[in-house]
Amino acid sequence: MIDIQPLAILREIHRTGSLTQAAEQLCLTQSAVSHAIRRFEDRYSVKLFEREGHKLRFTLAGDYLLGLAQRVLPQLEHGAGVLEDYARGRRGSIRIGMECHPCQDWLMQVVDPFLAAWPDVELDVTTAFQFGGLTALLGHEIDILVTPDPIARQELTFTPVFDYELVLAVSDTHPLAQKHHIEPSDLTTETLITYPVSRERLDIYTQFLVPAHALPRRHRTVETTDLMLRLVASGRAVSATPDWLLRKVKGVKGVRIGNGILKSIHLGHRTGTAPPYLDGFIKLAASVKIDS
Repeated sequence: MIDIQPLAILREIHRTGSLTQAAEQLCLTQSAVSHAIRRFEDRYSVKLFEREGHKLRFTLAGDYLLGLAQRVLPQLEHGAGVLEDYARGRRGSIRIGMECHPCQDWLMQVVDPFLAAWPDVELDVTTAFQFGGLTALLGHEIDILVTPDPIARQELTFTPVFDYELVLAVSDTHPLAQKHHIEPSDLTTETLITYPVSRERLDIYTQFLVPAHALPRRHRTVETTDLMLRLVASGRAVSATPDWLLRKVKGVKGVRIGNGILKSIHLGHRTGTAPPYLDGFIKLAASVKIDS
């Protein structure tokens, strides 16, 4: 295998035009440079350059090796810089899993400034782990979990990034829109729309309906927030929705659920030393206002 040192020497000789100056640029003695060249020539039985007075002229073998040096050395130097970035936490990747359907718009407000601040960090967002993100986080399949339902585990750390209230979204013309707050019995005649999540993961059930032994007249699920709010605005259904999601929606009003269901979105990650860019993402996320 060809050593790097002769490549670096030939490149400096080509740049400076002299063996002495090449040695100075490489912080080597002229004797060390001459020895390295001679050892290479002996090993491959070639001459790399010839003297013409005070000048050095590259041979065909020297020209070939110089071309190789000009192609290979910049890549190796770049590679050294990349490794330094990894060591300093400036380069890497973050895989984000979502357990919060309506949080994607907020997340995009975090992603843009993060990518600008950390140009060498790759970022991937997936909803493939919806409602099973804890397992994915523990299994190192994702690095950050966006969730409204943190679970205390010694090996995980959850950071709250913003608070909100879960309210009942109803049409402006719906009779419930006139109430200060709703009771469980108010939903027994309503169609309730939720995301496709088990009832054990839905706060409207666990914190409101089930303790009162009440159920909605009908329960249906939809995949997207936009469709959910359109159905609510048309008066066809009601939905338990984060209050911030309704601030810019026309035709829909949020009504308090009982005494209020207060929630927080958390970012979970594995406990331990985190790379600077992961800490940077969490700090940036905490600074982005949900209604900005």
